[in-house]
Amino acid sequence: MIDIKSKNTEELNELATEIRSIILNTVGANGGHLTSSLGAVEIILAMHYVFDADNDPFIFDVSHQAYAHKILTDRKDSFSTLRQFDGISGFTKPSESKYDYFVAGHSSTSISIGVGAAKAIQMKNEDRIPVA
Repeated sequence: MIDIKSKNTEELNELATEIRSIILNTVGANGGHLTSSLGAVEIILAMHYVFDADNDPFIFDVSHQAYAHKILTDRKDSFSTLRQFDGISGFTKPSESKYDYFVAGHSSTSISIGVGAAKAIQMKNEDRIPVA
């Protein structure tokens, strides 16, 4: 996973620019969901900066927005295979990465999954925070 917690504001801005470039190039070649992904870059960087992706489940309402999350979580080198046969999924997918908490596609799943995750964490007395 890309370590962003040690980066300063300028470095985070450079990383956001790099992530946008990767998304633009890949979606331009393979198709995909461009605007929702580009619009979520900074918030996903903030999520990874503030919370612990190794421990806290990250929940996306529309997992088309998760492209930056995929790039930050060990899929940067394979991101060019997005939406290709045997490539990475356009959605969050736990079988693809331990950083994908659940399989999601289109909207309106985050609230129920977030509530369920919070309850499961509470019942297990785990020190985790579901991030949605």
